[in-house]
This record gives sequence, structure tokens and C-alpha cells, in this order.
Amino acid sequence: MEQFQLYIDGEWCAPSSGEWFDTVEPYSGEVWARIPRGNAEDANRAVEAAHRAFLSPEWSGLSATQRGALLRRFADLIEVNADRLGRIEQRDNGKLIAEVSSQVKNVAQWFHYYAGLADKIGGSVVPINKPGVFNYTKYEPLGVVVAITPWNSPLSLTSWKMAPALAAGNTIVLKPSEFTSASLLELAKLAEQAGFPRGVVNVVTGYGAEVGEPLVRHRLTAKVAFTGGDIGGRAVNRLAAEDLKKVTLELGGKSPNIVFDDADLDQAVKGAVSGVFAASGQTCMAGSRLLLQENIYDTFVERLIAMVSEARIGDPSQMDTQVGPIATRPQWEKILGMIQMAKDDGATCVLGGHPLTGEGFGQGQFIAPTIFTNVTNDMRIAQQEVFGPVLSVIRFKNEDDAIRIANDVDFGLAAAVWTRDLHRAFYCVDRIRAGTVWVNNYRSTSFTTPFGGYKMSGLGREGGVEALKEYYQTKSVWITTQPDRANPFILG
Repeated sequence: MEQFQLYIDGEWCAPSSGEWFDTVEPYSGEVWARIPRGNAEDANRAVEAAHRAFLSPEWSGLSATQRGALLRRFADLIEVNADRLGRIEQRDNGKLIAEVSSQVKNVAQWFHYYAGLADKIGGSVVPINKPGVFNYTKYEPLGVVVAITPWNSPLSLTSWKMAPALAAGNTIVLKPSEFTSASLLELAKLAEQAGFPRGVVNVVTGYGAEVGEPLVRHRLTAKVAFTGGDIGGRAVNRLAAEDLKKVTLELGGKSPNIVFDDADLDQAVKGAVSGVFAASGQTCMAGSRLLLQENIYDTFVERLIAMVSEARIGDPSQMDTQVGPIATRPQWEKILGMIQMAKDDGATCVLGGHPLTGEGFGQGQFIAPTIFTNVTNDMRIAQQEVFGPVLSVIRFKNEDDAIRIANDVDFGLAAAVWTRDLHRAFYCVDRIRAGTVWVNNYRSTSFTTPFGGYKMSGLGREGGVEALKEYYQTKSVWITTQPDRANPFILG
């Protein structure tokens, strides 16, 4: 059983506490590695090391093109080690090996993309309205970035932050979830191998109050990039606001998946399944509210139940498994509690609604794919993020009714519209309050386009050129072209 170390200032080191904690494989329930329990001392050392690296000529003296070359080397190493990284992450969080393998290969593409962008973002010459001056803008890195990532997709969600942060010239301290730290510690080994100067990349593992909070509070932290629930996001935002630190927050969702009566129902059923049962619903963009036009409601539910009932549930390390376990025991318990809550509120459970135990289900950290019908949008199950394989099915009458229901939540991360009518599609896209709207597909993402939320789903964007600019600050430069100032007592 491997005992991992912290990675601070280019060195692998034991935590200051001298303590480690166990990481457990969700499927088997077995302890398979020991993770260092960092504390405030380790967090402070990491931020200070990252700050020194930010100021050092070894990093700040690199051109943007040279930073891009380092990122490409890093991306190449990720590609070579993708299978090993995928196996580690799959063991750590219980996701399907089929999905994790694809995700890790995509991680390399994020670094390749931002490696290419590193020397493509420039300022501009401003046609200023003042005579006798030359004005231009330039983008400069912020400094130390703290990236805090959740347990559902550690490598993928880290790349969304790490790649643009480093491409822009910042340094970084990574703080993974205490449930899934191993894959990011392995990623740091590749960063070291790629040749990043010491202190540019750091990883401190441990619990939120002991590591995450000191990282956010540190006076040298310039920005915090956080992915997680809205409660955690609000806490991070409050702490960061004390020193006016910049934040990117990618938080929860309660995304509507809207199916109109003219849609291709076969494809829409697949989209509904993909939207909430892929990854066992443990994704922020889960289409956990299925909005069905009333005249197709019964037919669609019947088809949906038939498809979900055939899902292969079990060992996530097998390539043909379609639904795996819940990643953590506390989350498993929370989901079961929310299922009971939905039943108590009057929703009708037409599929699942219970844990799965016995042969083929490891230690029993499974929940049967669950579908609730007769859900109204004011029910708690339709308003609160479950983060599990639980679908709420809601009726609607027409476009305006669907849009009203879709927007009537605190979240606004994603949505989907299924229709053959182009005018209807654009009508809905323009009125749905969400950062991403898919038309006749679900859960598509790319490093080339921004992703983020409205309302309680977060602040800022990840992906695309927009994300890179989240890691810069803008400087305006004024150069006089006239030798004399007419009147020094008057604003020029």
C-alpha cells in the first residue's frame, strides 16, 4: 500500500502533522493508499513557495512561448501515462473505467490547447481621445492561484484550472478532495518530470478546514479557482472577499432537460439517460429535472424506464459496466435521504429508490437508478442538488411553461432542449438562464468553449479563451509623445 507525500517547492515531503489518512476504494471498500494530512503550516509553505517561484527569473523570465513549450511537454507525459492515471483515479473515486480513460486522455488536450494559447493573447493599442500620448494595454499574470477540486472528476477539473493558470504565467497550489487525492499527487510527478521550475506547481492534501481555508486566506494568494457545491462555494467566496481575491466558482446545478413533443424521442431518451445516470449522477451538469411536454409524458416515461432498467450496474473497473458506485459513503447516505424526502413530499417512485447490495455490488455503496414522476417544481427534490442517480420528471404545457419551470430554481449551470423546430430551439435558448444550453444533445464539453453558471451555479468561466483571461489582470500604459505639458495644474 503506497504512502504518498506532499509536493511543495519542488520537494516531496511528509506533512507537518506527521499524520496520514486512508483512502478507500468505493467498490471494494478496501483501503488502498495513505494520503498525507496537511495543515495550515503546509498550506502556508506551499503558497510562499509558489510566490517565490512567481517572482523568480526561472519562471517569470520565461517567454509565453517557452511556457507553452513546458505545457506541451507536460501534456505529452499525461498522454503517455493516461492509462496509469486513469486506473488510479478510477480506484480512488469509483467512476467507470470507460469514462475515466476517456477523461484522462482529454486532460492532455486541455494542456495542449492552452499551450497553444499561451503566446496568442495580447493587449491592444487604444485609439485614445487624448492628443500627444500613446496608450496600449497588456495582460499580466495574477500571481499565486489556489485550485480546489472535488472528488467526482479530480484530474479533469484540475486541468480546467491548472492549464490556463500556468499558460498565463501564474504559479499554482492544488488542493484535491480528501476523498480523491492520489491522482493529483501522481499528476505532480509528471509536472516535475516535465521540468517546471520548483515551486510553480504544488500539491497539499488534507481536509478543508485544515488546508483549504488557510490556502484561501493566505495574503499571497491572488486567486482561488473552486469546483464544488454551492455551500462550499459561498464559503470560499466569503473568505476570498476579505482580501478582494479573484475567484472562479463552478458550483452546483439543477439542470432542466426539456423534451418537446416534436423531438426525436429515441434520441431524447438517450439524452435523458446520459444527462443524469452517466457517472451515477455525480456531475454538476446532471440533467436531474426532466421536463416533458404533457402529451408525450406517459410514452416517454415508459421508454425511459425500459432503457434504464437494462443498465449494467456493478464493478466500475470492467469496461462494459454502465453504472458504478457512489464515490463516498457520506454522499451515498445523503442521496438515500433525499430519495426518502421525495417520497415523503408526494413524488411517485417508478424505478429504483433503494440501495443495491449483494453479489456484484462490492461493499454496497450503490444506489439503484431512480426515477420520480408526478414531481412538481416546488418539491425539494426538484429544487435541491442530489448529485446522484436520481431523476425528477415534471410536466409542462408549452414553451413558456417549460421556460418558467426551467428558470424557477436557484441554479443556472446547464440546460437542454430537444426539438426539431429551429425557431422553438432559439426561442428557448434565448430565455433559459443557464451558462450552457445544449440542443438535441447533453453533457458535451470542450476545452475550446467556456463553461460556467448563472445564479448560484457560480462565477466566471472555465474553458476557451475566456478562461485564460480569468487568470490575467489588465494594465493600461500611457506614453507621452509631446515634450512639454501645457498646464501642470489641469488634468491632461
